[in-house]
Order: sequence, then C-alpha cells, then structure tokens
Amino acid sequence: MTDSSSGGQPWNHEPPLPSRRDFDTTVAHPARVWDYWLGGKDNFAADREAGERVIEAMPSVDAAARAGRTFLATAVHYLAAGMGIRQFLDIGTGLPTANNTHEVAQRVGPESRIVYVDNDPIVLTHARALLTSTKQGETAFVDADLRDTGKILAEARNVLDFSQPVALMLLAVLHFIPDADDPWRIVAELMEPLPAGSYLVLSHGSSDISAEGLTAAARQYNQSSAVQINMRSEAEVTRFFDGLELLEPGVVPLGRWRPEPPGGEPGPGRPASAPGRALPTYTAVGRKP
Repeated sequence: MTDSSSGGQPWNHEPPLPSRRDFDTTVAHPARVWDYWLGGKDNFAADREAGERVIEAMPSVDAAARAGRTFLATAVHYLAAGMGIRQFLDIGTGLPTANNTHEVAQRVGPESRIVYVDNDPIVLTHARALLTSTKQGETAFVDADLRDTGKILAEARNVLDFSQPVALMLLAVLHFIPDADDPWRIVAELMEPLPAGSYLVLSHGSSDISAEGLTAAARQYNQSSAVQINMRSEAEVTRFFDGLELLEPGVVPLGRWRPEPPGGEPGPGRPASAPGRALPTYTAVGRKP
C-alpha cells in the first residue's frame, strides 16, 4: 500500500520520499493485513498475527474492511452509471479482490480506463497478473508512492485523458500519510490538473467516531505494522474536499454513504443496507466544479 494543512508550502514542494521497503514477509504490511481481514490468502504469518491483535482490540475491524470494499463498488458504480465517468485513478490499490475498480466501472462502460497506483511489490505482481481489462477499455499500473504526485500524474497521462473528467480514488490510504508530509497538499496536487466534473472518492480512518477498542486497535496496529496509521477527525477529513462540492450525504461514517432510502429499493450505487452502528472510518465523494 502506498503510504498532512498546507502550512503555506507551495504545491511544488517535494518532501523526501522514504526509501522503498524491501519485500519482507516477517513484518506486517497494510495491504496484506487488509487482505487477511477480507478473508484472502495473500498474507503471511506476521500479517495474520498483526490482524488478529487488532481484531482482539476492536472486533468490528474485519467488518470495516468488508464495508470498505462495498463503498468502493458503490461509489464507482454511482460515478460510472449515474455520472458517466469513464476514467479512474485508483491510488493505494491494495491486493486484488472482488469488485475491483475496473471490474465495476467496465461492467457499466466497457471502454472505461483505469490506472492503479501502488508501491508494494506483492500488490504490483498480483495486480499485473489479475487486473485485466476489457478489450474496449484499458487498465494500467504505476509503481509509485502516494507522495510522488509528479510521477503518478505523468504516468497516468499515458492512459487517461486529462481533458475529460477523472475519478480520483483514495480509499484507506491517506491515513498512512503523517501530518508532516501534508496529505491535504498531496490531494490538492492530484486534483489540480483534473478538469471540472472530476471527482474525489475518499475513505479515511476516524479519530472521533466512538468505537469500542479503537484506540487500542490503532496502537496494536502501529506496533505491528511497517507503516503507521494516522487517524483523523471529521473536520480534518472534510478539509480534503476544500474547493470541491461534497455530494450528499457529505462526510459520513463507513456504510452510510448514499444509504437505502426509507421504504424504497436501493438505487444505482446504493448499498442494499447500511449497518446500524458507525464504523470508525469516514467516507465521502466530492465533485470538482
């Protein structure tokens, strides 16, 4: 997985990137821990041990992982079917599972183009093998850290037409960027060249949604993982949408974005149901005016 106020720094400020992590199966890694929570097989003993420690502290974490995949499918389907979006830039891809971005988008528009970005060797290996495209569309992969916005945008232009709207997907990745690296600036840099009518789709770990064991779970995760997690408040998450038009219902807990209307059938992009409790993650979608 790819790894925060502008502080008056110009957008062309390039913080030093961490050296690329070697492939080390003895240290837990976010993409593989997430895969374990989803019931996948692409994880190792260190990932499973770290995942179990977090589950002990907060048993709902695996439900949050599954709900995160539902939000991805919900948002992509809504943008593809309802808004006509045919280009997606998905950063922090994670290990392939069901309903990946290109699968959801290309079911609606087979001509859809998707660029995946990650910097984990095992993710890239699996992605190149499994995330294949329709004949009409295209799927490409960029090996880059989220902080390397220049490389991401330059390579994405080889596939995506930046004169047409693009959906920027940042799901469960920005909370791996510390405040010192200014994740708000990173999002602004990525959105800046995208044209009007583009979208930002975001999910982010929450520091102010009450959830039993949340603090202990975050501590356990940070003690076990190679990449630290930085939970943020609703106000801090909302800042990522500065200059954008937030779609209803705004910044809401995971599982509650575009919920089923009372007494009605789920519409395009709506999940079949929403959990009764708030999961400790915020989700939102914004449109560039």
